[in-house]
Amino acid sequence: MCQEIFALTANLIWPFALIWDSLFMEHLLPTGIGMKPYMLKQPASNFSTEGQPFTGDVKTSTSFLSPLERRLARSVLPKAPAWIETYHLTLMTSVWSLLIVIFSYFARADLSWLWLVSTMIVGHYITDFFDGKLGKYRDTGLVKWGFYMDHFLDYIFLCSVLTGYAMILPDSSRYHLFFMLAVCGGFMLNAFLVFAATGKFSISHLKFGPSEFHIALIIINALLVLHGTTGMIKALPYVAGVGSLLLGVVLITTQRKLWAADMDRKRQESSVKQSV
Repeated sequence: MCQEIFALTANLIWPFALIWDSLFMEHLLPTGIGMKPYMLKQPASNFSTEGQPFTGDVKTSTSFLSPLERRLARSVLPKAPAWIETYHLTLMTSVWSLLIVIFSYFARADLSWLWLVSTMIVGHYITDFFDGKLGKYRDTGLVKWGFYMDHFLDYIFLCSVLTGYAMILPDSSRYHLFFMLAVCGGFMLNAFLVFAATGKFSISHLKFGPSEFHIALIIINALLVLHGTTGMIKALPYVAGVGSLLLGVVLITTQRKLWAADMDRKRQESSVKQSV
């Protein structure tokens, strides 16, 4: 079933892949079979980091669904269409995000449009989950490009979802939605800062990762369609409050671990100096 869904998503991507290949990927040159698929015409000297190991493509996740997802990836990746590339999947986030905003605009008059919003969320989950894994499986080589574009577009996706809710809910809820953007952005910022400090990139917090986030959005949309906006209007301040408390827990836990790591390093350096 999962393979059929991935194949259907790939067929939907195909027209956009042709556009990106013809318009936006002109600076990439195809190479022979058996080699890395693409090479740059001009070296990006301003961003050269040779000799500096980059581990941004090595993600860790302790979310509830991560064991199931790892098994899913092993079964689907070998059957991915040969024409589809990692950057096709990554750039599809821009399409999903735009369509979410458009369908949310129509949902102002009829909440049934949120079913299409949820379909776009499912599409984003599929492409976002497989883009980096497909790149590693194919050895595409777009490690830093993928890290940058994937996470920047994930933020665009988050903004599109909250923008859609802002269109549906009354003006009084927009402050809470803005606060939710700050909280969600805080979790993303925490992940990047921890990666910069430790070299370890974790995409889950408190057993909650991107997959659970997508499922939560789909459930919220279903409740909106079936029961209207009243429940979400009442619950949104509490959700924002709980989210900020959880972000505070992550902040306190993380800074304590980094403090301990710094003190351990300092003690080791002091012992080395004394021994010399």
